[in-house]
Amino acid sequence: MRKTKIDVKGTIVPNDYKWIYTLCEVDATCPNDIHTAIEAAKGEKLDVYINSGGGYIQAGNEIYAALREYQGQVNIHVVGEACSAASVIACAGKSDIVPTGQFMLHNVAAGAQGDFNVMESTKEVLLSANRAISQAYQLKTGKSEAELLDMMNHGANNIGTWLTAQEAVDQKFIDKIAESQNQNVQL
Repeated sequence: MRKTKIDVKGTIVPNDYKWIYTLCEVDATCPNDIHTAIEAAKGEKLDVYINSGGGYIQAGNEIYAALREYQGQVNIHVVGEACSAASVIACAGKSDIVPTGQFMLHNVAAGAQGDFNVMESTKEVLLSANRAISQAYQLKTGKSEAELLDMMNHGANNIGTWLTAQEAVDQKFIDKIAESQNQNVQL
């Protein structure tokens, strides 16, 4: 069976921001990158390699949805870190993580300017976004919304919850630790 490799590297960005990252030769992934790869795969197995600190959650949500809706097999490989929006993407299929990998989830963040009405409205939008994001984690882990929202809100200065590879597996965000292809190599 043929397979298609998809890289989710660098910042997760909206489609119309990608050109800036490309121009500056900085790694970034946008939804169009994933849609193009999925279209070319034509039902073949997808191997998605993630090493991303996250980015724009709307773009991450679109990538998550595209991978979940794909008709073929999707295998996610966290080869560095899956943080923030990338952690949502990591929940889109069967997954593994390198032993040195990290997984991080946190509250959705945004900037706002205006009077107290704008600030209160922004607070409500962010709380709603947190609940929406927690759905991806709930489907993957079976944890309750309350438990996941607590994990997202954890820590001083809202740094979220950082997990080692083994902790991510133990917490069911990731299915297993990736096996080494070179375990029998002698130095």
